[in-house]
Formats: sequence, structure tokens, C-alpha cells
Amino acid sequence: MNVTRPLHALAVGLAVLGLTAATHATESGSPTTAFGVYDFGAGFTPPPTPHGTLGLRSNFYRATSIRDSHGRDNGNDFSIDVLSLGLAYLKMTDTRVLGARYGFGGVQPFFRMDADLTVKANGVPVFADSATLFRQADIQVIPLILQWEPSRNLGVNFWFQVQAPTGDYEKNRLVNPGTNHWTVSPMLNLSYISDSGFEVSSSFQTDFNSRNPATDYRSGTEYRHEFAVGQHFGPWTAGLGGYYYRQLTDDDAPGLTRGNRARVLALGPALSFFQPGLPAVWVHLYKEVDARNRAEGYAFAVRLSHSF
Repeated sequence: MNVTRPLHALAVGLAVLGLTAATHATESGSPTTAFGVYDFGAGFTPPPTPHGTLGLRSNFYRATSIRDSHGRDNGNDFSIDVLSLGLAYLKMTDTRVLGARYGFGGVQPFFRMDADLTVKANGVPVFADSATLFRQADIQVIPLILQWEPSRNLGVNFWFQVQAPTGDYEKNRLVNPGTNHWTVSPMLNLSYISDSGFEVSSSFQTDFNSRNPATDYRSGTEYRHEFAVGQHFGPWTAGLGGYYYRQLTDDDAPGLTRGNRARVLALGPALSFFQPGLPAVWVHLYKEVDARNRAEGYAFAVRLSHSF
């Protein structure tokens, strides 16, 4: 059911010629792959169809503050708006691997990014930069999807995703749709729906990043847990969703003296619609809290998918 994969860095931060390198985690302060993607139905993929499933995802992210390692605003003037648009394709088959249906897919995202930054020293502006662009982001290839359904109430699937550095990238630009490095991401998704229609869904993902050859920067390993709980009412499901993100290992770069590990929690209302034969729809609005070493903002997402 949930076929729209991450479009990558929804919460893009700010690295400007090293001036703010100690205030955020991962290169440019951005998660390598996006979160806020999986909510209801995460443990189920579409059944095999002749032509597969197309998904369209639109997400708007806005942040106006950067949090330091203690969760305080770092004192710089900052704002960023990111509108991400992506087309996903998923093909499930009748082929069985380890008792699961096999599938594959991919996502091509595009970002419209509008960012402004003023760096201050003792309250006095010492540097300012801005950027507005609409460019291609990194493509994500999913060569392996395995779908198990141990019972009619439980769905479990495993994804193996490779994100390639195909997105637009300039070393000294304030924000970039592309990361200029490879990322490998295994993920496990589960959904349980009781006979009364109560649903609990979760997605667990880890990102392993290679080094950016343009900057010699390697972002630490990233972990995220996305979740949703809600009640089914006919074809509708309504409830609460969110994500927890945490960087597990330190960044590694020349001259970097601290690990810059990031974390954030997001919560908000989530709604979905699923009825066989009609396009499936997911909507959510998440507010981020308790951010460390990264931007803190909110995200509104609308996702559509349809099988052919």
C-alpha cells in the first residue's frame, strides 16, 4: 500500500564555508534520506499487478531555527523552505524469495529550495548568504523488496535501498538537492491491524554513508523510526504519526573536533484513504521537537499511489 519512498533531505540545514560546522550534524546539516514517509500501512506493499504501482509524493518543510547540542537556538538568523516532489515506481511479483513476495522499485525526487542564513558573532552579523533553486535530487534505487504476510492482520516487509549521487550539487552553495555521496539503507516495516480496525505501524531504517569526495566529509550513520497509530473507519484511517531520528556515529572530516550527532522527534495528525480500485492517499502534518545539532521545523505531506 505504501509505495512512495523517501525523497531525501526534507530538513536541509546550512553549511557555509565551514562557518557553522560546529552547530549541526551530518554534512550541510541535512539527513541523508528523508523521513516522515511511512505511516499507516507501512508493513504492506501492493499486490502483484501487470504494470506495477506509481506513487507521487509532495512534502513541504519549513524551519526557522537551528538547535545546538543542548537544544538551544544557535543565535544565527536562518530560514529554509523545501518543497519536494517525487515520482516513485514499485513492482511486486509472484516470485518467492525466503517465503516472501519479491519486488523492486525506485524514486526520482526534485526539490525547490529557498534558504537564507546570517551568521552572527556576539550578536553582530559577519556573514550572509541565500539560495533559491529547483533541481533534481539524488535518485533512489530499490533492487530488493521482500513482503511477508504471516497472518491477515500482520504485514512485514524488508527493503534494501541505494541512493546514488545524481542530484544537483555545488560545493560552496548554501543548500544542495544532491549529497554528492552514496548511501545504502536497509529498512524493516511492520503493520498490525486488529479485527476491530486498530492499527499500529512502524518503519526502522539505517543509513550508511560514503565520503563526499568534494569536501572529504563523511556523515555518521543515521537511524530513524517512523510510526503511526490509528483507527480504521471504512476506507479511512485516522490517528497520530511521527518519527524519531538519531545519528549513531560521529561525522568524520578534516578539522572536525566534535562528533556533531543529531537527533529530533516529530509528532502530528495522520490520515489515509485506501479502497481497492481507487488511488490511495496519505496526509500528515508533523511538528519537530527536541532537536539537537540540526534544524527544527514542521512538515506537511501528501502522498498518492495507484496500481495498474
